[in-house]
Formats: sequence, C-alpha cells, structure tokens
Amino acid sequence: MNNPACKQRAFCTSALLMFLLSSQLLAADVRSDDITFNSHDVQLSGTVVYPLNQTGHVAAVFVHGSGPQKRNLPLARALAAKGIVTLVYDKRGVGESGGTYEGKQRVSEHNVNLLAADAAAALQVLRQHPQAQAVPAGLIGISQAGWLIPLAAEQEPRPDFMVIWSGPVSKVSEEDIYSRYTRDLDGAEVPSYEEALRARKTPYVWPDFLGKDSNPVDSLKQLQVPGLWVFGAQDGSIPVDLSVRRLKALAKQGHPYEYVLFSSLGHNNISETLSTVTDWVKRLVK
Repeated sequence: MNNPACKQRAFCTSALLMFLLSSQLLAADVRSDDITFNSHDVQLSGTVVYPLNQTGHVAAVFVHGSGPQKRNLPLARALAAKGIVTLVYDKRGVGESGGTYEGKQRVSEHNVNLLAADAAAALQVLRQHPQAQAVPAGLIGISQAGWLIPLAAEQEPRPDFMVIWSGPVSKVSEEDIYSRYTRDLDGAEVPSYEEALRARKTPYVWPDFLGKDSNPVDSLKQLQVPGLWVFGAQDGSIPVDLSVRRLKALAKQGHPYEYVLFSSLGHNNISETLSTVTDWVKRLVK
C-alpha cells in the first residue's frame, strides 16, 4: 500500500535564491523586524519585512511548502520591494520556532490543520504590526500551502486575498497518486491525472491513522475570498489539469477564484511569476 505519510517533497528554493541574489530587488531599501507569536501553545519565530521609504500598499503572510522550511527572507525582501509588507516565519520545530516538526505524518489531518492554524495565527499578528495596520492582508504560499491556505482562510481574521503557487486543488490522496506516477518530475509532456489513476495496479487505500484525506475544495466551497492560483503546465508534482477543472467549477458557482497557467514552467516557478502575482494583488486591493 502506498503510504503518503512517508513522503517528503520539500519546496526547493535554490532557483529562487539564485534569481533573487542576482536581482536588484535585494538592493531595494527595506527594513525588517524579528517577531514571535503563539499558535497552539507553541512560540513561532518570524520576520516582518517592509519597504523603508514607501508606504506598504498591502500585507501578506508567506505559507510554506512541504519540508522543514525556515523563513524565506529573500522572497520577503522581493515582495517588500514591490510594496508588500511580508511576514515569513520558521515552520514549527524548525529554525528558531518551537514545537516539533512533523516529517513522517506531514499530510495527516492533524498536521495539516495544525500548520493551517499556524498560518492563521501569523496573519493575525501581521495585522497588528505598525506597517500592516489598515491595509489589506492576505495569505501567499506554495505547494503544500494549497491545502493549508484554504483552511486558514476559514479562521478569523479572514484574509483579504489568497495567492497559491503550484498548490493542488485536490485531495491529498489524489496528489499522492499523481506524484508517485510522475516521480515528481517536471517535463514538457506531463501526464494527466486520469492517466496516473489508470496506471495503478492496485486500488489506492487512504491510511485510517492519518485521519481525514484533506480536500481544499471543502473549504473553498465555503469561502468568498478572492484567490489566484499560479500553475506551470510542466509541473510533475501536482495534478494541474484536475486542479484547473475544479477551480473552473468553483468560479462558475460564483466564487472569486482565478488561475494562470504558464506553458513553459514547472512546479517551482516563483521567480518567473513574481511580477504576475504582485500585479494581481495590487490590482485587487485597489
């Protein structure tokens, strides 16, 4: 039986870091404040990065992809350079954050809900920061954040927007079926979800000990928070075709969800699409 609890697909930041380090964005005049905040009896550590010589138009919390992720300061500086006050934080049990990092059962119902609660707590503390008061504030994330952000968006205070890079609009089990078939390999001709499903030799069984098979659609059906999903058509980690179909169905039902699909990009596409995201956020808040 496939066991998604044992999988460990971390968001690779190397390409993004190379892009940012070679970019003038890091030379922008930004300032940062280290902060701590509490979530479920654990103290988490993070940094708020904001533009020094301009007023922030909007604020956002960056929500991690999978793996033992520390705060993504290069991305926060890039967003702040574009006028977005950004909070990045060390995932629980990682870096300077307390608690225990869950690696073996990272996609369990308990862990998904816990990480979503951490993101909601981060948004609450960001709204209290002097540079983020009285401006729209939202949640931005990648990959695993596709499961976390919709859950966090159901909590108070609700975000003013959501942006998700390469986030699955599918059950955890559906993403697992797909990525096991593709071996997480991006490519010019990635298979459809249906192809991955048909290729299975045995029925997929979701382990009971993981709790609920998390499905972001359950939350998205309840929300009216404007959202943007950014996909790469060459993404071999998540079922993009299935995710797009579900977003279209939700939008047809009246939910304010949009997506963009880049034909030449794969899973880790933040550096190439950063301007697309920041432009969308600024248009939205106007």
